[in-house]
Amino acid sequence: MNVRIEQSWKMALASEFEKPYFASLVRFLRNEKASGKVIYPPGSQIFRAFDLTPVPQVKVVILGQDPYHGVGQAHGLSFSVPEGVPAPPSLKNIFKEIETDLGVRMSGYPNLESWARQGVLLLNAVLTVRSSEAASHSRIGWQEFTDAVIKYISDNCEGVVFMLWGNFARGKSELIDHSKHCVLEAAHPSPLARGAFFGCRHFSKANAYLTSTSRTPINWQL
Repeated sequence: MNVRIEQSWKMALASEFEKPYFASLVRFLRNEKASGKVIYPPGSQIFRAFDLTPVPQVKVVILGQDPYHGVGQAHGLSFSVPEGVPAPPSLKNIFKEIETDLGVRMSGYPNLESWARQGVLLLNAVLTVRSSEAASHSRIGWQEFTDAVIKYISDNCEGVVFMLWGNFARGKSELIDHSKHCVLEAAHPSPLARGAFFGCRHFSKANAYLTSTSRTPINWQL
């Protein structure tokens, strides 16, 4: 199956693209579109996280659950929205934690592409969603695909920081070899977590780990 995705990921995930579940997933999306359903993000941006962060560059994985389902929000990166779109509540809380953790001032700029270009894979477990219907594509096969992505990184990369926020993301911990990677777990940054995310200090911890393994830390400030 010919999937438009960055070359290193295309090679890494070649076997997944040939599996029956992936063919079924593609058929489902085509049928949704044919029936007039509006799908986010746009087709060209479904694999945006992979395109911006090739396999050899992965330093950090921030795992989200589902793309934003509002108009103009989803653009293929977990927690991120394009410039000109107001930062959603979870992203605002992420920025608050960065300010406290690192002692920097965040601009509120909501597009996280600069993180991605530094090696932060902003991966949603589910890569598409129907407009205004949260989790509407959660059972079509995406999780099998992204579980394979997490497992591939764990098996084939060294010293990656995995940030797992909330019970859903923390459930992916079993896919990761903790002996060769840094796994950071915390509550979800959503306001529904009632502030339990604050104080996790994941951003300074990630940079300390990267520095300890002789890798360039991430500039989190936007």
